[in-house]
Formats: sequence, structure tokens, C-alpha cells
Amino acid sequence: MTSPVPPAADEPVYDDRVYRSPMAMVTGVLMLALVAWLCGDALVRGSGSAPWIAGSVLLCAVPLIVAFTLRPAVFANDNRMRVRNPFRTVELPWAAVDAVRAGYSAEVLAEGAKYQLWSIPVSLRERKKANRRAGRAAAAETPKNAADAAQAGADKAVHELMELAERGASRAGAQGSVRVRWSYEIIAPAAIGAVALIVLLATR
Repeated sequence: MTSPVPPAADEPVYDDRVYRSPMAMVTGVLMLALVAWLCGDALVRGSGSAPWIAGSVLLCAVPLIVAFTLRPAVFANDNRMRVRNPFRTVELPWAAVDAVRAGYSAEVLAEGAKYQLWSIPVSLRERKKANRRAGRAAAAETPKNAADAAQAGADKAVHELMELAERGASRAGAQGSVRVRWSYEIIAPAAIGAVALIVLLATR
């Protein structure tokens, strides 16, 4: 008796592609340095309630700066994409993704919901420049160069993600539902710092 042939396994899943905003990361580092300098000075040299206020500001501000600048990222492989936004992480198997698009912002549509891609900012100015480059390349009769030039950064990233979604939707490892996890490691310290700051200022 011949045993049944097992279904072919998916090809190996390679390392994630990572999409981040370099400008947001630079801004985040500079803001953290500024807050650390200002509050650090108050912590060391301040008197009375000043060190407590500085500590509360640090506790509130640092998580928020990290959340909106350093934290946002999109990780994508052959099976799924993971969207890390300021206050939550969304895991989307490719089979659940309906579309990835960039209008005035980059977003992914899945299971009737819309999720913003904070780490892929859309620049209308960059898009206009890309369109001008595409027009010049088309006038020079170089269609391949025109196609490449027409891709602004956000549009190129969205195009790559949509291609991954289309290729991976039928994979066994790409099945499943969208999962959303709130980032309490960001929310909790920011909320505690904000409450402490309000109490300190109210009782001065």
C-alpha cells in the first residue's frame, strides 16, 4: 500500500524586511537628549519639588518620545507583516490583508479595519519630485528609468508590501486572523508620569 504524499512545505521564511523613518529616529534621539539634559539638570541641582517634577516629566515624556519617533516600524516577511505603531502592535498574516496603500498616509486594510503605518510617512513633496523625474525619464525614452523614478519612498515601500501580500497569501504560514496588542510598556509609565506631574503641580 502506497502511503499518501504529504503536501509540499512552504519555502523557508527569510529575515524580515524592516521599514522605519530615518528622520523620525534622528528627531527622537535629539528630543531625548534635550529632555535628558533639561530634566537631568533639575534632578541634580534642583531644590524643593523641582527634582520630583523633573522626574515626573522624564517618566511621562521619554515613553511618548520613544513611542512616536523610535518605536514605529513595519516588519514584513513571506508569511506576515507586523506593524509597530506608537501604542499598539498589529500582526497581520498575508491571507488577512486586503490592501496596502498610500494616499495622504500609508495604511493597511484587513478584515474590515484600517491600520496606519506610522513608520512609512507619505511626503507629497517627495512624490511630486518623483513624478517630475519620471516625466523627464519618459521624455528621454527610458521607460525602465521612468518607472523607477516614479516611486517616492512611501510608494515604493507600499508597493513592496503589496507584492509580498499577493505572493504570500496562499502560504500555509500566512493564514490566520489579525492580532492587536496594546503596548502597555509605553502607556503605563507615560500615564503614571502624567498623573504624578498633575498632582505635583496642583499641590505646589
